[in-house]
Amino acid sequence: MPNTKKVAVIMGSDSDLPVLKNTINTLKGFGIEVETHIMSAHRTPAQACEFSSKARENGFGVIIAAAGKAAHLAGVLAAHTTLPVIGIPIKASTLDGLDALLSTVQMPKGIPVATVAIDGADNAAILAVQILAVSDEGLVKQLSEMKEKMTAEVVAKDQKLQEELN
Repeated sequence: MPNTKKVAVIMGSDSDLPVLKNTINTLKGFGIEVETHIMSAHRTPAQACEFSSKARENGFGVIIAAAGKAAHLAGVLAAHTTLPVIGIPIKASTLDGLDALLSTVQMPKGIPVATVAIDGADNAAILAVQILAVSDEGLVKQLSEMKEKMTAEVVAKDQKLQEELN
């Protein structure tokens, strides 16, 4: 059965968009419908909670949340849904994103947030695809092809290196 689930990409600020373009493009490259919004855990908490609480019934399969500094967005969204939430800590302060990483990863029991690296947009998208692939063989095939391509690229680079050094 083909995937009919969408992925929500929620950013805490429009300044997060340059990082999230990779997430959006990767998901679209897998043929996944993406809906993108700006919501703040602190400035628009009611909207964030309402979106998250209705996400499953609105056809979403995964929520990706990106925020910097006091990055509570992923946790707020996760608190109001049973969908998987993936947090992307954004490098947005003098602490180089460490504050956002700790805010995203340190969730209380019962409110899990899968957290990727600081500015880890590509891995967030790939993790979302892997989650949706649990029930979509087409996505499994695309993921396998992606990994085969990555392997071939590394082998080719190694071969080129060996030729240059010998």
